Amino acid sequence: MFEVSNQPPPLEPYNLFASDIVLRAAVKREQAGWADDGLAALGATLGKPETIQLGFDANKYTPSLRTLDRFGHRLDEVDYHPAWHALMAIALRAGLHSSPWADPKPGAHVARAAGTYMLNQIESGVYCPLAMTYGSVPTLRYAPAIAAEWLPKIFPRDYDKRFIPVREKSAALLGMGLTENQGGSDLRTNSTRAEPAGDGSFCLHGHKWFLSAPMCDAFLVLAQSGKGLSCFLMPRWTPDGERNAIHIVRLKDKLGNRSNASSEVEFDGATAQLIGEEGRGIPIIIEMAGYTRLDCCIGSSSLMRQAVAQAVHHARHRTAFQKRLIDQPLMSNVLADLALESEAATVLTMRLARAYDESDEVSTVFRRVVTPAAKFWICKRAPFVTLEAMEVLGGSGYIEESILPRLYREAPVNSIWEGAGNIMCLDVLRAIERTPKAAEVLRHELAEAGDTRLQAFAERLQQRLRAADRNDESQARVLVRDLVLALQAALLIKHSPPAVADAFCASRLGAENGGAFGTLPRGLDLRAIAERATPLN
Repeated sequence: MFEVSNQPPPLEPYNLFASDIVLRAAVKREQAGWADDGLAALGATLGKPETIQLGFDANKYTPSLRTLDRFGHRLDEVDYHPAWHALMAIALRAGLHSSPWADPKPGAHVARAAGTYMLNQIESGVYCPLAMTYGSVPTLRYAPAIAAEWLPKIFPRDYDKRFIPVREKSAALLGMGLTENQGGSDLRTNSTRAEPAGDGSFCLHGHKWFLSAPMCDAFLVLAQSGKGLSCFLMPRWTPDGERNAIHIVRLKDKLGNRSNASSEVEFDGATAQLIGEEGRGIPIIIEMAGYTRLDCCIGSSSLMRQAVAQAVHHARHRTAFQKRLIDQPLMSNVLADLALESEAATVLTMRLARAYDESDEVSTVFRRVVTPAAKFWICKRAPFVTLEAMEVLGGSGYIEESILPRLYREAPVNSIWEGAGNIMCLDVLRAIERTPKAAEVLRHELAEAGDTRLQAFAERLQQRLRAADRNDESQARVLVRDLVLALQAALLIKHSPPAVADAFCASRLGAENGGAFGTLPRGLDLRAIAERATPLN
């Protein structure tokens, strides 16, 4: 009889928090140590075999659209597999949709970032409605009366999947609809019209090219009103208990994120309420964008972490040529290089999350400049990390029974969502140009790192920030990449073991950086770096 041998065991059960040295240290360092017990409990739940299976099931049995009932009445409903609902219930019980707003305290955004970082490793599709709901709160507060009605429904930790008017539900989720097919990121070209209804509300006519998670209870949308592009809250049900005129045309057939429904919709006089000042839609919705861009950083960092965890786990158990893979010198180089990328992304993401916990001038400037910068570079690196990790597993990593194909398909979405790479880099240039003290805050963040390589790199970067480079759009990606690499290096020097910081500076701050993994120079403690990424409880 055929015998199966030399096959690694599945990475389960395990505690995604207790097994992650880098995450645990970051949570404590960024003022969220009080959340350790809750994060450990969530990490244990997410690492159970049955929870891991929910992620596979939610992707295998994807959402389906019902536009009409059998009599021809409009339904515009999306059905999800029970696995989706089970994952959503876990996430809401942990407060990943609203906890920093419902229970504000020092480190609240960091604790929530750590929780979503773990959840996204198990299944990314459920992250989308959580991120949008989380980001919606500061925008809703532009309309105090609307916030008073909706926030008490957003804050609870119940998951109420029923498609009924929000006043009858125990909890609510919010989405958003910004882009249209003719404009994409150029939101000022939006053609959806908002007409006053005479009672203080508006009727919207038009379309949205992407409306993600269409079973949310309401959506923040942009539409042209009499005074220009404005922000509106559009509920799925009207105040008199009728289905709102939000017609789902189709569900998008996406590369990844397949457990989550993304839709194309039309509005046929849909009821909506104005948020904030009419004609100020973009500045108002930008309040939401900062938080959702932070979530893109969290999402990509977590995909890298799961990919590296799977690769190191495999290499510790798989033997080739009479040696474990992790003991092969070239494989150690690859694994260490992947671990560096993952750790650098995680420490910067958690540092950025702390800036959202703080309201002083330095933190405000830091998050204004670094949020789009980190989103650009961290999200750009995720596809390369997931691909290389898949190669570590070889053919076993290429089959759908492995999580690696799902991670690889998932990796591009965070780079595209909430503004693709060029949009982020141009936003960084604007932020540096228009934000007082931006250069001073960045200089302080890079100071006192104590590494001559970083000091030289940072000085060259500062010269370019002072010179024409910051106004040369053609070089924006180079400038933003180097800004992020400098910030990551500074954090690793301050907070990670010398072996990690030395390897990062040696490989990322030279003339050649961001190339193929497994090209770390001689003289580094590769095994220590790889072992640090091992997911051991």
